[in-house]
Amino acid sequence: MVRSVAYLPDSFLETMRAAMPSHLSFDDFIAACQRPLRRSIRVNTLKISVAEFLQLVAPYGWQLTPVPWCEEGFWIERDDEDSLPLGSTAEHLSGLFYIQEASSMLPVTALFAHGNQPQRVMDVAAAPGSKTTQIAARMGNQGAILANEYSASRVKVLHANISRCGINNVALTHFDGRVFGAALPECFDAILLDAPCSGEGVVRKDPDALKNWSAESNSEIAATQRELIDSAFHALKPGGTLVYSTCTLNREENEDVLAWLLARYPQAVEITPLSHLFAGAELALTPEGFLHVFPQIYDCEGFFVARLQKTSAIEGLPAPGYKVGKFPFTPMKNREAQAVVQAAAAVGLEWDESLHLWQRDKEIWLFPTEIEPLIGKVRFSRLGLRLAETFNKGYRWQHEAVIALASEKSTHFELTLAEAEEWYRGRDVWPENPPARDDVIVTFQGHPLGLAKKVGTRLKNSYPRELVRDGKLFAGKA
Repeated sequence: MVRSVAYLPDSFLETMRAAMPSHLSFDDFIAACQRPLRRSIRVNTLKISVAEFLQLVAPYGWQLTPVPWCEEGFWIERDDEDSLPLGSTAEHLSGLFYIQEASSMLPVTALFAHGNQPQRVMDVAAAPGSKTTQIAARMGNQGAILANEYSASRVKVLHANISRCGINNVALTHFDGRVFGAALPECFDAILLDAPCSGEGVVRKDPDALKNWSAESNSEIAATQRELIDSAFHALKPGGTLVYSTCTLNREENEDVLAWLLARYPQAVEITPLSHLFAGAELALTPEGFLHVFPQIYDCEGFFVARLQKTSAIEGLPAPGYKVGKFPFTPMKNREAQAVVQAAAAVGLEWDESLHLWQRDKEIWLFPTEIEPLIGKVRFSRLGLRLAETFNKGYRWQHEAVIALASEKSTHFELTLAEAEEWYRGRDVWPENPPARDDVIVTFQGHPLGLAKKVGTRLKNSYPRELVRDGKLFAGKA
C-alpha cells in the first residue's frame, strides 16, 4: 500500500523553524515527517513479565527493538502484518501487550521517575487507555486511578482496553477536565494531563493531520490547555507530581503553557528536570528541563513532556456547579461479603484488601478502597470491577472480573490453539477430555480467556458478544 505524502503547510513549517533548536536539522525534520511511523508495543506486566513475553513470542520471528525510555516498550517489525493484524494476535487478545506509540510511553515514565509511587492518580484525558493501562501496570493494580474522558463515545473504548488488560483499580468519569480543580481539590498524589492539542506530532501516522492547521487554532487550543492545567494543579495535593504532555510541537501549546502556570503560582510550583529520565534524554531537553521531542530525534512521533512538583497549597476554586446525585451503591455487609468471597474462590477468583465489595440491586461490584473518599464528590461513569450478578442459584460471574481476578493457584482448563480460536469467535468448545468441574476458567498460553460452564461434554462460551472476533486469529511460528 502506497503511503500518502504528509501535508505540511508553509505557515506550519515557519512555526517549526522558529521552535526548533539550532542543533537540529530542519531538513531532517521534514524527512522524518514523511517517513511512516514505526509500530511499537508495550508489554502488560500485570499479566506477564517482559522476559516471559519475549520467550513466548520468540518463535514468531518478530523483530523487537527496546524503547529507551520504557523497559516494557518495544518497536516491532513483523513479516505477517498484512495477513494478520497485530490486534488479532493471541497475545493482544488476552491482554499481554498494548499497541502504543513509543513517544506516548514517555509521560508515564516521567510520572513515576525518581521512585515516585503515588497511591491515587488522575489521568485527565484518558481514552483510548494507553497511558491509563501503563499507569495501572506501574502501580501493580494497587491504589486507584481516576480515568476521565470528555468524549462519551471514547469512554466505551477506554473501558474495553482497561478490561482486556486485567485492571481493577480504575474509576471512569466523563467530564470536561476543567471541573476537577473545583470538584476534587488537593485529592491526587499524581496527575497526568495529556492535553488535547493540535496534533502536529502525528503526521507520520496521519498524513492529513495538518489539513486544517492554523496559528489561530493553536492559540484557541492553548487557551483551553491553560484552563485544564490550572484545574489539574488545584486537584493535586501539595507535594504531588503533575506531568503535562502533548503530541504537538509548537511552543505556544507546550513551553508557553508551562510558563503561564509558573507565573500564576510562582511560590507553589517547581519544574523537575527530565535530563536523566533515560539515556539520550539530553537530545530533546529544553533549557527549562522539559522534553521537546521532534520526530527526527528518536525516529518516533513528535511529543512534549514536562514534570512539575506542587510545593505548597493554593487557594481553591469555587464549588462545582453541578449536582452529584445519590450514589446508588451500598457497601456489602460482612456476612454477605464473606459468602461472595467464598463463592468466588470456589471458581478461582481472588482479590486483596485494596478492593471492597459494594452492591446495587442484584449487581455486585469491587471498588478500589483508595477511591472511596471521593464518593459523593464527583459522579462516576463506572467504578472498579463488576464482579457478579446474583440469581436464585448463586452468582453469575462477569467476564471483566474473571480476566482481572483469576487466581494462578486455582485449577484452570488450558485450551488448544484451535479451541482458543473458537472461543474468541464466540463458539462453544468441545474438548477431547472435558474438565471435571462444572464451572472452569479457560486459559490459553496460561492466561485466562473467560469462565466456561460444562454442559455435557461441551464448554459453553461466555465471551461477551461485543468482543467476538472474525477473520484470521493468532500468530503462526516462523
